[in-house]
Amino acid sequence: MKVDILKEKSLLFAVRIVNLARFLREEKTEHTLSKQILKSGTNPGAMVRESKYAESDLDYIHKLAVAQKETNETLYWLELLELTNYLTSNQAKSIHDDGVEILKLLTSIIITKKKNIGLL
Repeated sequence: MKVDILKEKSLLFAVRIVNLARFLREEKTEHTLSKQILKSGTNPGAMVRESKYAESDLDYIHKLAVAQKETNETLYWLELLELTNYLTSNQAKSIHDDGVEILKLLTSIIITKKKNIGLL
């Protein structure tokens, strides 16, 4: 059985984000940013799952593009949390690196799919 790396990595990223949001609420008593990062950080995994049942190639690309945007938004929230001292550099970097890896995977898949269907 072939392992779906993007599916696996986006799920594990979402788990880390859920735990981060819990940490922010319980340990840092921060509620607004924790909600923002929880929304954007769990969405990529959901969109990757949705893409598996896309109605067309364009729908598939669209769903992965949404995941790409949400991953990028999550990176923004991580940077903000670090700059406002809610996270240490080490805490932010670890999750940030995972997000960048997912972003690169998504970008590569989108570009390849666009080339395969003649959009690039």
